[in-house]
Amino acid sequence: MLIKQLTMNFNISISKNLVFALMILAIVSCKNNETKAKDTTKQPNIIYIMSDDHTSQAFGIYGSRLSSLNPTPTLDKIANEGIIFNNCFVTNSICTPSRATIISGQYSQANGVIDLEGEVETKNQYLPQEIKKLGYQTALVGKWHLTHQPNFDYYNIFTQHHQQGSYFDPYLTESGMHYEPFNGLPNYEGKQYMGQSSDVITDITLDWLENKRDKSKPFFLMHQFKAPHDDFEYAPRYKDYLEDTEIPEPASLYDNGNNGSIATRGANDSLIHVIGSSVSKRNIIRNMGMRIWSTEFTKRNNPDFDTTQADGLDDKEYIHKTYQEYLKRYLRSVKGIDDNVARLIEYLKKEGLYDNTIIVYTGDQGFMLGEHDYIDKRWMYDESMRMPFFVRYPEKIKAGTRTDAIINNADFAPTLIELAGGTPPEQMQGHSFKHILETGEEPENWQQSTYYRYWMHMAHAHANPAHFGIRTKKHKLIFFYGKYWVDTDNPDAEWNKASWGNRFTMHTPVAWEFYDLSKDPQEMNNAYKDPAYKDIIANLKEQLVAKRKELNEEDGDKYPHIQKVIDAHWND
Repeated sequence: MLIKQLTMNFNISISKNLVFALMILAIVSCKNNETKAKDTTKQPNIIYIMSDDHTSQAFGIYGSRLSSLNPTPTLDKIANEGIIFNNCFVTNSICTPSRATIISGQYSQANGVIDLEGEVETKNQYLPQEIKKLGYQTALVGKWHLTHQPNFDYYNIFTQHHQQGSYFDPYLTESGMHYEPFNGLPNYEGKQYMGQSSDVITDITLDWLENKRDKSKPFFLMHQFKAPHDDFEYAPRYKDYLEDTEIPEPASLYDNGNNGSIATRGANDSLIHVIGSSVSKRNIIRNMGMRIWSTEFTKRNNPDFDTTQADGLDDKEYIHKTYQEYLKRYLRSVKGIDDNVARLIEYLKKEGLYDNTIIVYTGDQGFMLGEHDYIDKRWMYDESMRMPFFVRYPEKIKAGTRTDAIINNADFAPTLIELAGGTPPEQMQGHSFKHILETGEEPENWQQSTYYRYWMHMAHAHANPAHFGIRTKKHKLIFFYGKYWVDTDNPDAEWNKASWGNRFTMHTPVAWEFYDLSKDPQEMNNAYKDPAYKDIIANLKEQLVAKRKELNEEDGDKYPHIQKVIDAHWND
């Protein structure tokens, strides 16, 4: 009996211990699973890096004539560890409208920013607004250019020179300082930082990452360079970079073939001396030679620069000499960007943040580097319209991915919001391409074209005619309507001509341009009148009408004087 009782007690003890052990094991297992779940669902940090006028030609990854110079080794490495977009385009190739589209997810006519005088109210800055709702701490450093107070938890932005900032020893306004919307005067409290702007904003960003952010929260950081915006004032340490290098030149710098139309050249080339700022002396109002060989333009970086080098040269020699100096200054500014991005990457790696941070890099638009003898942007030609764009995030994006899917800058905000775990608000017109990032594949019914519109007819000394159009993977159709967005024939029209700096108040000829990009990627042959393309052009016009209606880009109600031109010349 005693043995039986002892046996029972022993079995009960074993059972209790076993149950207890299993309970402990289950609790530990749950805790481990909770930890794993927490780790795998941890919100990624996001760094959105944007330069100003850093065009796709000035990278290694895009295989341009300049890629052999290896201008962007750091950026190329980041790109090759993620996904590269071959067909990313801006919707309006000018600084303020592009930035407004990115921050709002809307096209120019919807967000109201069609030119450099446009503003985005704090409440309409939907991207940071939505990201904050997801528990992110938000920050903005560098170029802002949208006038109203940034809707970020922290900001430190250029405020002088019409919000453009200066290349050296810039003034920036930090969150907490006095801030008023820009009205033509520097109504901001600011602090001067000594050094070149690319170095300065990187110092500020690194300080925020290390000392000012809440490290218990994921962060969304927009780090926005001024460089390589004209006037290309690079840091003195790059003075000798590429000094003895011959920079490859585009053939269209010397021979523009059949590019353009009566809208861009005038009858019998009568307008080529005033339309489109140039490398050569062609544009008598603004050309790069005027600036390269100006003592005032060069003294900051190289006070010993000999501005008489171009004296006495024939036209071709002058173009060559000017172009070489132009590109070297531009690429020295790019070098400063690449090296400062390397500093950001070094910090992320040191802090163990690199692989859990989505890194996005782009420019606010493209830029003409002598193609068709043009400088600056504004055009719908690819060098101006195409944006560099790549994303690295090893958790979701396979390294070495490349895609031809068409995206534009209205799509950035919806995508970033979805990557952060949110849902884009209904007022955004762009579309998230998160699926493309994660799979490398276009989803069913993904957009096969992109819409473009430049509004600032003949503005500034650059003097580009207003135009709109549509681009697919194979074709491009452009309509130059030759009118201001305000009715200048109406003496009661109120608009800010003075701030645009217009040299001309003339309307320009109306014309269509069509390019078969599959055969003519350099856009050297305007084939609009070629009967072989009649059906393709008709189809593109139908797509263009549908796209303008979808985006509320039609002109009938707001700009009837433009709509009259469209109606009169649609079937030309």
